[in-house]
Amino acid sequence: MSTEELSQVLRDRREKLAELIRKGTQPFAYSYDRTHDAATAASSFAAAEEAKSLDADGHGPRVRVAGRLVAWRGHGKTAFAHIEDRGGRMQMYFRQDVMGEERFAALHFLDLGDWVGVEGPLFRTRTGEVTVRVEASTLLSKSLRPLPFGKTEVDATTGEKVHHSGFSDTEARYRQRYADLAVHPEVREVFRARAKVVTEMRRFLDGEGFLEVETPALQPLYGGAAARPFVTHHNSLDRRMFLRIADELYLKRLIVGGFERVYEIAHNFRNEGVDRLHNPEFTMLEFYQAFADYSDVLELTEALFGHVAQAVIGGTELTYQGQKISFARPFARIRFMEALGEALGADPTSLSEAELKKRAIALHVPDLDGAGRGKLLDKLFGALVEPKLVQPTFVMDHPIELSPLAKPHRTAQGVVERFELYAMSAELANAFSELNDPLDQRERFEAQRTLGSAGDDEAHQVDEDYLRAMEYGMPPTGGVGIGIDRVVMLLTDQPSIRDVILFPVLREEE
Repeated sequence: MSTEELSQVLRDRREKLAELIRKGTQPFAYSYDRTHDAATAASSFAAAEEAKSLDADGHGPRVRVAGRLVAWRGHGKTAFAHIEDRGGRMQMYFRQDVMGEERFAALHFLDLGDWVGVEGPLFRTRTGEVTVRVEASTLLSKSLRPLPFGKTEVDATTGEKVHHSGFSDTEARYRQRYADLAVHPEVREVFRARAKVVTEMRRFLDGEGFLEVETPALQPLYGGAAARPFVTHHNSLDRRMFLRIADELYLKRLIVGGFERVYEIAHNFRNEGVDRLHNPEFTMLEFYQAFADYSDVLELTEALFGHVAQAVIGGTELTYQGQKISFARPFARIRFMEALGEALGADPTSLSEAELKKRAIALHVPDLDGAGRGKLLDKLFGALVEPKLVQPTFVMDHPIELSPLAKPHRTAQGVVERFELYAMSAELANAFSELNDPLDQRERFEAQRTLGSAGDDEAHQVDEDYLRAMEYGMPPTGGVGIGIDRVVMLLTDQPSIRDVILFPVLREEE
């Protein structure tokens, strides 16, 4: 639609609004007493058919349904239309001799996108579609701006209906998610699936005896991950504050306090770039279990993913962007240093920091300024190994420099008891045997402070209050963080994290 055409449509709709008001019609209703949605209306008619309780004219139960007007076909003194609601689409049949001349004439003021309520008996048309024979209609909300519904055509060869979206610009769809949802039912299904993922994660952990808790999003110190924070200022306290990058350190404080199994589903904020897998605001599940190590929570993580997949998609097999993925247990397991050494063709422990950086530069790895040995190993792993991790794979036992919050490996030198879960070359989960030695933790924090002074702007801060909590005694603990957005991407076959976040961060609108 051109700018001139849009301007004319906007004028026409506002003129209709003014005329409705002049006639004494309320164009924005307060409520509507709906008895059925599209799905329950169709079910009630099918039940009446089966019970042979239709009247002599083939009419079934009377309903009051409401939804957005998405299709209209007028034929003189009759018209067919469709409304769409939470249950799907419902056809409506308007006749002047049924509604009366004045009520039927009022239909002239309706436009696609309006919210309407209708009432009348259900019947089945000759084409087999359950339809409301409308006796009365009510305008619930006038749409002053046309939605980009697109159009549906019949393929001349196959006879199948083909829908052409009127809203195909990706960034515009993200920016105007309300319009995207309104015209794309399949997008609404993605977010219903997202809600189901979160529900099933809660159901699983609640069943395992975990307690859901809430920890601060606004924190005096940020920690729990390697990331740059968003910084703000609290005026009343006159102090600098940070939006959390992770909720890990607060959850482990609760372990110290005597809660043995806790979890939180939290919004985290990291001041980082935007790409297919990253949005500055995202959702994490983190759970912590006392008296457990990373092997224990690995088994729990496998079971959790299997449970969620079964509940959301009906099984553990799925196709993501054309690639078949299986969340059937057990998942594959590889060791970080062994996999990296195989990809490098050399033992990483034998390479100096300068040699590691040289290899990273040769591979055109970005953002190397201030990178110490641990980050160089991580970036090389990301460049050489991660792209090959298509099926669910646990990457085990990371370099100690990368993991300031994890316990040293009990049998291997230079690594910690940690795993990350990957699938489709993306990290889905991260877990530790949590470090519970406050003296070791202080040394790790100090090492991170040194990295920060050398230019690593993702280095961990020294959190004195967390150290104090640890000094009261933290039991052996296994902890896991899972990126919910990425899990939803996989289970709904969406290519970008922005496809599973209702309102993703975007550049300023021009």
